[in-house]
Amino acid sequence: MIFHDIDKNHLWHPYTQHKTAEPPICIVRGKGALLWDKAGKEYIDAIASWWVNPFGHANEYLATRIHEQLLTLEHVLFGGFTHTPAIKLAKKLLPLLPDNQQRLFFSDNGSTAVEVAIKMAFQYHLNKGQKKRVLIAFEEAFHGDTFGAMAVSGIGLFTQAFDGNLLNVVRIPIPKKGKEDESIQKLAAALAAKDVAAFIFEPLVQGAAGMQMYAPEALNKLIAVCKSHRVLTIADEVMTGFGKTGKNFACGYLTEQPDIICLSKALTGGTVPMAITSTSEQVFEAFYDDDLNKALFHGHSFTANPTGCVAALASIELLLSAPMQQNIVRINTAHHTFKQTYNSHPKIAELRILGVIMAIELKTEEENSYYGELRNNLYQFFIDNGIILRPIGNVIYILPPYVITNKSLKKIYDTVILAIEKFV
Repeated sequence: MIFHDIDKNHLWHPYTQHKTAEPPICIVRGKGALLWDKAGKEYIDAIASWWVNPFGHANEYLATRIHEQLLTLEHVLFGGFTHTPAIKLAKKLLPLLPDNQQRLFFSDNGSTAVEVAIKMAFQYHLNKGQKKRVLIAFEEAFHGDTFGAMAVSGIGLFTQAFDGNLLNVVRIPIPKKGKEDESIQKLAAALAAKDVAAFIFEPLVQGAAGMQMYAPEALNKLIAVCKSHRVLTIADEVMTGFGKTGKNFACGYLTEQPDIICLSKALTGGTVPMAITSTSEQVFEAFYDDDLNKALFHGHSFTANPTGCVAALASIELLLSAPMQQNIVRINTAHHTFKQTYNSHPKIAELRILGVIMAIELKTEEENSYYGELRNNLYQFFIDNGIILRPIGNVIYILPPYVITNKSLKKIYDTVILAIEKFV
């Protein structure tokens, strides 16, 4: 009881209205896709704890590698120094990214990776003698909670309190089927009318918008338009990266390559906070100069933390292993089987699948807010039934750890259908 009182009186949880929220569930242990609370109740982590734990909780391989590094070199500053884990990580990661990606800048979370990318984009043009201060982003985007990342996000609930204090951003619709031409036309108009530094996007899947999906062919066209105007492109792969879309990275579906890529979340398998902003050599060269003022003056105390680098190395090794690749295919197959069974369900408007991501958009007579009654009822129903799912408005999405069992997947699917029948 004392622990609950301390939490209630002293801790501030994210995205929470503490006056009306239910007391948080105290999780004490995890293994694979399962978590247990203080009372011993078991939960299936159906969203990989906000998309960061693809290889499961308490992964022994990750823990062993991290433990070994902690006993060797837990941390050293990265300004003026380097270390083997960062070098090995670069050697391992860069071949998995688009061919043009040649430089890695380390930070500590997805929002900061985006912040770094935005600063790079602005200073890139400034270093080349042009002051450009406009960004282009998708409507309903979500790129994080720091100020630059908020500015290029489009979800009002997360940004409305800071309206008027953000960067200059032009928003265009995502090129969903039937809206490709509108998206391209609005992008071209913005590029013609504004001094645009960069176009930032979540490639193929907008996570916080309800797993909205669009085709790589449409994104290729948007990137090509930006290139024709010498505008940088930033791919935010914080959510989509490391296997979630069925490829190592969503950019793997593209023929046009972004100039900058943001990585975090599953980068370290849910162990140590770390992020990377990768760039092309062309971007880096704009900062490579005898003039000190053209350097990127950005950094963190924990930049390229050796322990985090080793966690990332181990995570990539797990991702590329045959069993994990087979798990990604297995989950995708299970999602498609569910879709074949329930695609015509009278209460389901649309089923969207890419890789291990499945979004179930529900038919509702009125618009449902991000934390509206339907969403809250669904969330509590799932919790009561031992499943961690966080619906977004009228969208239930499933994005499980790759190690989830078929039995747990079936329980998730069955419970989702029960919830739809009960609340929709």
